[in-house]
Amino acid sequence: MGVSIRRADYYYTTARDQPGEVFRLLTHLADAGVNLLAFGAFPVGPDRSQLTLFPDDDGRLATFAQETGMVLDGPYPALMVQGDDRLGALADLHSRLHRVKVNVFASQGVADGRGGFGYLIYLRTGDVEAALHALQGLETPV
Repeated sequence: MGVSIRRADYYYTTARDQPGEVFRLLTHLADAGVNLLAFGAFPVGPDRSQLTLFPDDDGRLATFAQETGMVLDGPYPALMVQGDDRLGALADLHSRLHRVKVNVFASQGVADGRGGFGYLIYLRTGDVEAALHALQGLETPV
């Protein structure tokens, strides 16, 4: 499989924290043709959840938000890394970032159970180019 690294912008929005709210939002996004590369949600209060949206097409998400009144915070930069899962794969990524003094703001990863992994690296805007340069040698055809 190799390793692929791509820049992916993300946005925050909030929703009521009750059954069915995220289902409705994801359904409306799909109906509007908004493809998500990644998605996350976590509580931010007694009745609200913060949703993190990684759209494949920022413009399509912006149009959806404008048409529906959804409030978006962003875009913010991240890197999406996908590759062959192996012991130490994430340590190698972080080692390269550490060497060029790029601080990882936040991250999330998952092994897919079939020998691959996906990893989101949230960065500060000023660190994107240095991070891409530091990880350049890892990228191989997928």
